[in-house]
Order: sequence, then C-alpha cells, then structure tokens
Amino acid sequence: MEKVLGFGGFFFRSEHPEALATWYKDTLGIDLVPTAEDQLPWIADGGPTVFAPFAADTTYFDAAQQFMLNFRVRDLAAMVSQLEKAGITVELKDPMPGIGKFAHLSDPNGTPIELWEPEGG
Repeated sequence: MEKVLGFGGFFFRSEHPEALATWYKDTLGIDLVPTAEDQLPWIADGGPTVFAPFAADTTYFDAAQQFMLNFRVRDLAAMVSQLEKAGITVELKDPMPGIGKFAHLSDPNGTPIELWEPEGG
C-alpha cells in the first residue's frame, strides 16, 4: 500500500494572511510561501509526526478552535525563552514520560500551537 510521506502543507483562512505568515516566519522560523522560482518553501527537519483526531469535547486546547498546530522543536527551553523575550505568552505543560516536553501558545489569530521536544531528540 502506498502511504503519504508527510505533510505537504497546511492551508487555513486568515483576515490578514500576509501579517500572519510574517508572524510565523519571525516567531517560529517558518519560511514564507515561495512566490518566485528561485525561492524555497519551509523545509521541515525529518522526525516524528503525530496525526491525532481529538474528541469533540477535549479540553486539551481551546474549544472554540477546530484544530491545534504542533511543531517539533530541538530545545524547548531555548524556544520558550526566545518567545517570552518577544513578549509572547507561553504555558509549559507537564512532560509526558517516553513522549517529551510540551509548551502551548497562540498565534495572533488565536490558533492554538503546541511546541513539542520529543524525548531523546
């Protein structure tokens, strides 16, 4: 059976897409979508990806949101420090043994974001 290789993109609506794309670039290092032949898109480092539908009544993220973005990070403490220095509120979550460390924040649209430092790198 053929399987997908990973996410090729994540597309969603925004009232201010250019400003939001810039926030993701400046805050999390996600390159802008190419608009010319000589530009490259964000190229994610290989690693685990979790695809997980949650129960409709989950309290793991804001009930007003249909989805939460999860990004793998190399060093959660360094990323949290960087975000807090930029004035972004970050909530550390309890580590999950065997899984890793987590932190939550939101983008300017209110989209929940989880940062994940997988255990063992």
